[in-house]
Amino acid sequence: MIKMLDKNELDMDALEIKDIIDTKLLQKFQDDFAFAMNCASVTVDKNGKAVTNPSSYTKFCNDLIHSTKKGDDRCAASHKRMGEEARRTGKPFVGVCHAGLIDFAAPIIIEGSLIGTVLGGQMLNIAPKEHDFIQIAKEIDVHGDSLVEAVHQVNIVDMKNIEAAANVLFLVVNSLAKNGHNEIKLDILSKRLSDNFMQVSATVEELSASATNIASQQEELNSEVTQVGVVTEQINGILDAIKSIAAQTKMLGLNASIEAARAGELGKGFSVVAKEIRNLAENSKETAKSISELTTKIQESVNGTIKNSKITLETTKEQSNAMEAVNENIQDSLYIVDQLNNMMENLK
Repeated sequence: MIKMLDKNELDMDALEIKDIIDTKLLQKFQDDFAFAMNCASVTVDKNGKAVTNPSSYTKFCNDLIHSTKKGDDRCAASHKRMGEEARRTGKPFVGVCHAGLIDFAAPIIIEGSLIGTVLGGQMLNIAPKEHDFIQIAKEIDVHGDSLVEAVHQVNIVDMKNIEAAANVLFLVVNSLAKNGHNEIKLDILSKRLSDNFMQVSATVEELSASATNIASQQEELNSEVTQVGVVTEQINGILDAIKSIAAQTKMLGLNASIEAARAGELGKGFSVVAKEIRNLAENSKETAKSISELTTKIQESVNGTIKNSKITLETTKEQSNAMEAVNENIQDSLYIVDQLNNMMENLK
């Protein structure tokens, strides 16, 4: 099955023949190859289990060797052994199977991993020795004379022809496998590329929204700063009023001194002075209250400025993180493009 690892890489251990080669196409090719080469053929997975129907099987194998569980098990083990040997050498393997016939194994290898094996053969390169096959018959619980009779019907073929057939099978099947594997990788890379661009698009939208928020927050910040300026002007006006009060108080003090010199009118003069001083005191009280209120407004404006500054800072940090995410997606997309270019070069 097609399975992905954590790093978006294809799990080669889980990959099967059916994932990379159309089994109907493989069956048709296998049938035609077996017919043309006058040999038997079957495709097995990495464990030696058949994934196609046998092509042109001999009576020796089909009716006798596979007629018992022992024969079936020995065939599977032999198929697996030949496939592993072919994978180890990276080329077709030609040898004697467990039943004494010449078989060849064309390994299906993708990135160094054995996916399966196309087996061919069920031939002899020399005349059979009957006593050897009688012994094999005993080992798998079939009739010895029947097996000997069947082995005499097996084609005797020159070893060079068998090796040539194995090489043809190896080249064709691995070409099919390579194309199928590239199709999977292209599909995976295309999906990754699509996901990356979708992520970039979503991030850009977030950045756009953040930029709008920053603009709004900046306007609020400017408004708060302007308000602070207005309040400051008001404070300056109040300070001017306080200075005026201080000047008037000083003048009243001077007048009080003059009135004190007039003994005859002392009571009346001080009465006027006292009244003015009370008025000034009241004005000073109202002035102090106004200063307090303006001070509160200033504090609120400063707090608002600080709050908006913090929000702007956080938004800026979010934008920075978003830009990092965009950069990562772009870098991954560039990697994918390189992979696609390499694959296209390999297909040439």
